[in-house]
Amino acid sequence: MVTRETILDLVKPRLNRVLTVAQASLPDSQFKAFRRIMLDEFGKSGLEKELEQAFHPQHKDRNGQE
Repeated sequence: MVTRETILDLVKPRLNRVLTVAQASLPDSQFKAFRRIMLDEFGKSGLEKELEQAFHPQHKDRNGQE
């Protein structure tokens, strides 16, 4: 069975590799902006949140309420 954690474990090393290539390729100010965008897209406000909603759909409308 595929879990949220399995997906994140597969994505994170690739995200790190992309960030390393970007750091080697971009000027510092552009890299900082790119890094922020990538972490937003794949982090807790992006992919991680969407995976949580996909694996636990009953939690998506809770807004912090039980």
